Amino acid sequence: MTSCKPTKEEHIRKPDWLKIKLNTNDDYKGLKKLMREKNLHTVCEEARCPNIHECWGERRTATFMILGAVCTRACRFCAVKTGLPNELDTAEPERVADSVEIMNLKHVVVTAVARDDLKDGGAEVFAETVRAIRRKNPFTSIEVLPSDMGGIEGNLRILMDTKPDILNHNIETVKRLTPRVRARAKYDRSLEFLRRAKEMQPEIPTKSSLMVGLGETEEEIIEVMDDLRANNVDIMTIGQYLQPSKKHLPVKKYYSPLEFGKLRKIAMSKGFSHCEAGPLVRSSYHADEQVNAAAKQKQLLGEEKSAITNN
Repeated sequence: MTSCKPTKEEHIRKPDWLKIKLNTNDDYKGLKKLMREKNLHTVCEEARCPNIHECWGERRTATFMILGAVCTRACRFCAVKTGLPNELDTAEPERVADSVEIMNLKHVVVTAVARDDLKDGGAEVFAETVRAIRRKNPFTSIEVLPSDMGGIEGNLRILMDTKPDILNHNIETVKRLTPRVRARAKYDRSLEFLRRAKEMQPEIPTKSSLMVGLGETEEEIIEVMDDLRANNVDIMTIGQYLQPSKKHLPVKKYYSPLEFGKLRKIAMSKGFSHCEAGPLVRSSYHADEQVNAAAKQKQLLGEEKSAITNN
């Protein structure tokens, strides 16, 4: 693979393929206004996602971030605030469900800050959010993106019993770099989390995401692919790490679109049902296109029912 590596003396500049087209149209402004009115958080804003203008302004999709906006972990790649979280907001699940209904979403992603201060890791609120969305939006497919919830099997079971359409948990980086990149999280524990999710609900697709550009080798990336497949993970996303601030880990390398294409090809050869790979790809990027056949059928039924009602 070719590389774009900095010397110790210079700051590595973003290549042209990482330039982002801003789109602050009415859809973008309307969605931002809705989030403020409902007092909701999105990972799109909190994590400074580079795709926010595309998703909000063009695709009209968003990833809701529940359990507050303060994380108990301080991962060195993440822009989400860290510290002591606020008390749980018991009305949050209903507000999320109302927003999904107002936005008329076909597919919704629900993630959360890590809540190591809670015995259940936030599993009950997560589960109630899924149930609330289902009550008000029965034809919307739901993807959940939790932390490892302390690696406690019972916490995961609370969430899996709601039967989300996709269970997403991010491996984030290669095994060697995990202690430096991820606070409190463990590489093997994430794999175990994904394996247990599949064992609990074999029919539900599992998904994981990998950032590149932190100093990993191609061999280590392939090792992650093999480890994910060994634990029956169905979908993989691979994206470029971007440094949120000077306090965060520096970018060691910018991968080219051609390199991402190669990685996607390797991933698909490993047996993943789908792999999204690219410089701006994030865990929930184009998530609406990754739903399984059952979820797509649910969407079609909803559209047919809506058409009958309107006629």
